[in-house]
Amino acid sequence: MPEAAISPPLADSTKDAMPTMGFLDHLEELRKRIVWSVAAVAIGFFGCWFAASRLVDIMQRPIIQVLHKYGLPEKLVYLNPVDPFNLYLKVAGVAGLFVSSPFVLYQLWLFIAPGLYRHEKRYVMPFMVSSVGLFLAGGYFGYRVVYPQALSFLIDFGKQFQPMITIEEYTSLFVTIIIGMGAIFEMPILVFFLALMGIVSAGWMWKNIRYSILGIFIVAAIITPTPDIVNMCIFAAPMVGLYILSIAIAWMVHPSQRKKRAEKKGT
Repeated sequence: MPEAAISPPLADSTKDAMPTMGFLDHLEELRKRIVWSVAAVAIGFFGCWFAASRLVDIMQRPIIQVLHKYGLPEKLVYLNPVDPFNLYLKVAGVAGLFVSSPFVLYQLWLFIAPGLYRHEKRYVMPFMVSSVGLFLAGGYFGYRVVYPQALSFLIDFGKQFQPMITIEEYTSLFVTIIIGMGAIFEMPILVFFLALMGIVSAGWMWKNIRYSILGIFIVAAIITPTPDIVNMCIFAAPMVGLYILSIAIAWMVHPSQRKKRAEKKGT
């Protein structure tokens, strides 16, 4: 009786071969994603341009409230005739970036996805929801908490002088804080991908938490617009919280933990 043919075991879906792309293919993919992202931001900019006057009013609220608190003239000044026009351009640009952020972050995912295993691509929805939510939350936190505190400190520190705050300087500080806080809040997303690829682990992050917190406070001291301890802590506190959240994320998605969960399911 002939021996029964032994069929090869089915390939585990988690062991799919990593897709490969050449260097030029990566550059072409990157170029395409950048072009689409720039186009989306441009569309968002033109869409927000028609509401730029209202957006400028929203942008001025923190400084108007602080000036009112100290009994100072509640108006910004400009030294160059083109400054008001540039202000509208910048405000519409920042608003357009936030409006188009879901599409821009989706382009980032499409650039990263070819380097992931098939089973890892199911993270697209969690990535989109969390990355967009964190970016918007960071911008809102900067607008509602960080920026007013920084302005209050600066105005109070120089209260013996008559302030002449130009719209150019005010806008530059506003854009730096709002976009900077939005970028800082993306820390868990960065750790997510580093842990997914096995570059960092929850154990390593927890072991080095003291040095990480020290580094966070150094970064906060550099990027905060004021030199006082209170504002530095306001910057650092969400970063520390995001770092702790990132440790949990790293534990969830690290290859060793995924392997242990797969083995438990198989037993």
